[in-house]
Amino acid sequence: MQINEVIVVEGKADTAKIKQAVTADLIETNGSALNLATQGAIVRAAQTRGIIIFTDPDYNGERLRKIITTLVPDAKHAFLTKDAAGAKIKHHSLGIEYANIETIQSVLQAVSDEKKSIVHSDIQRSDLLSWGLINGPKSAKLRTQLAEALNLGYVNGKQLLKRLQMFGIQKGTVEQMLTTLEVDE
Repeated sequence: MQINEVIVVEGKADTAKIKQAVTADLIETNGSALNLATQGAIVRAAQTRGIIIFTDPDYNGERLRKIITTLVPDAKHAFLTKDAAGAKIKHHSLGIEYANIETIQSVLQAVSDEKKSIVHSDIQRSDLLSWGLINGPKSAKLRTQLAEALNLGYVNGKQLLKRLQMFGIQKGTVEQMLTTLEVDE
């Protein structure tokens, strides 16, 4: 099952479980402390693809859901019941990672828009190399400046390519943006 919107989750365990259930792009918030770079990436995702907020049914998950909804009031929401998130299993917290695959598919399918199209990027790894965004002496600084300018969140080289493709950013946009960035010697 393909989910066209970007799914916003709390952490790596959530991402791993969701990727077992559906094909989707995800943004991890790394818990309920939502930094500015991740906030920018979430807003960018909402503008380009739409987002589905899918957090744990606990205090921190609901707190994070409220913060993201403040940033993106029209975000879609996927919910798990406490039982589906492992409430009946003793000695652990609630989490998406404890839900079964069918339940995850069901709650995401209920809110996803199958007709929503994904804009595809024309950027490849070789472009990042030629622009000096990876494997170069100044690539980390240049990559950081570009990611900030495009609201991609924090990225390393591999994540940069994934985010550019996730948001459908085209070569021309990056090339134009690179002419405005300055990297100190």
